[in-house]
Amino acid sequence: MSNSIVQYVLLRSDLLKDLGWSVGALVAQACHASTAALHLYKDDEVTLEYLNNLDNMHKVVLEVPNEESLKKVAEKLKENSIAHKLWIEQPENVATCLALKPYPKDEVKKFVGKFKLYKTTLAS
Repeated sequence: MSNSIVQYVLLRSDLLKDLGWSVGALVAQACHASTAALHLYKDDEVTLEYLNNLDNMHKVVLEVPNEESLKKVAEKLKENSIAHKLWIEQPENVATCLALKPYPKDEVKKFVGKFKLYKTTLAS
């Protein structure tokens, strides 16, 4: 199971904590990035394997603190040829989220392993 296929989604925590975005808006950002990555890499062998097992898909949503951090991750992924989609919300032109194409967990662990699960509390 350690090398199962996973789609990682990295979402900015400051959107909720500091900028007042709603939970629904954050969920939409994650959905946009995930769907876009799946579409962009729809012919990739691992993506096809992931999509052919609909009842056992694994997604992991991780927290990044802000837009600068998100863009740094995107650049590091690009430098290492890790396929992903950086979602830029329009018309605001703000990077909100990124999703990797599905990968065997072990192939991308070193790029996402330092981030924690997105667990931002809604309690005030």
